[in-house]
Amino acid sequence: MSSRSRSLLYYLLTRLMLAPLLVWAIATLVFMLMRATPGDPVDAILGAKAPMEVKNALRLQLGLSGSWGEQYFRYINDLLHGNLGESLTSSGAKVTEIIGNFFPATAELAIYSMAIALIVGVSVGAIAALRPNTGWDLFGRLFGIITYSLPLFWIGMLLQLVLSVQLGWFPIGTRFPATMTAPANITGLFTVDSLLKGDIGLFLTSLHYLCLPALSLGIVISGIFERIVRVNLKNTLRSDYVEAAIARGVNGRAVLVNHALKNALIPVITVMGLTFASLLGGAVLTEVTFSYPGLANRLFQALVARDYPVVQGVVIMFALIVVVVSIAIDLINAWIDPRIRY
Repeated sequence: MSSRSRSLLYYLLTRLMLAPLLVWAIATLVFMLMRATPGDPVDAILGAKAPMEVKNALRLQLGLSGSWGEQYFRYINDLLHGNLGESLTSSGAKVTEIIGNFFPATAELAIYSMAIALIVGVSVGAIAALRPNTGWDLFGRLFGIITYSLPLFWIGMLLQLVLSVQLGWFPIGTRFPATMTAPANITGLFTVDSLLKGDIGLFLTSLHYLCLPALSLGIVISGIFERIVRVNLKNTLRSDYVEAAIARGVNGRAVLVNHALKNALIPVITVMGLTFASLLGGAVLTEVTFSYPGLANRLFQALVARDYPVVQGVVIMFALIVVVVSIAIDLINAWIDPRIRY
């Protein structure tokens, strides 16, 4: 085994050993924050004027009795046994079932939003870098600044007002029309399930309902990739090895694709992992703004209802996703660029 492979393996093992500690820290933080904020889930369920004996009985039934320390040890013990608990407000539905029912919608939104962000951001950034000190370069700069600073809820409401209410081009408020039968549940992703069944009509319908929220989230995130690609591609085009390739008579397209763009995209891959966390956070605003029935919207409802188990379970799952994605991005970077060492 080469020294590079050994260092990469050591890095992977180190990250895998640290991942449970990170998840434990996040689980502990969300447990403390939920109980430190004002409000009582028992009052949210029964009302503030309910008899105290009824409240105490419900608190005991829901596992909210005892001190914080007792609740915390029960909570950690359940986590170690893979038990995320039951919802306090959804007739005892298990948190794992809620995640399984709602997460595919959020995953589908995140995938399409990331695709839009990459296509738009990389394209605009590359064009701006290839045409320095021109109108395209100015447009790229303005695009990166404006999209990065746009409030997500504002652009979501604006797109709904113009494209849905005024023009009637896109529907809002759901993933699929109530008058049609949704695609068979294979992966939970409507667009994928439609293609697996070979039904192009269902695929186009699913895409039609997904387009507006994905476009809203994707445009905001695209500014991050535009700025990274524009800056790094400009620096790469001025590097010695690119100038040497041009001096040797290498075709300009080959220099751009095989030398400049390939190296300029390495930081993009790194930022993808970091952006994924903000993508999940942005999904909350997007889903609430569009009344999109995903897990992020369900998390918002649980926060309002003080549904501790659902909030804790969803946040822990999001944390696991971010940890796994960040490790995968680091490994992909090391595979693409042999110069990277860990």
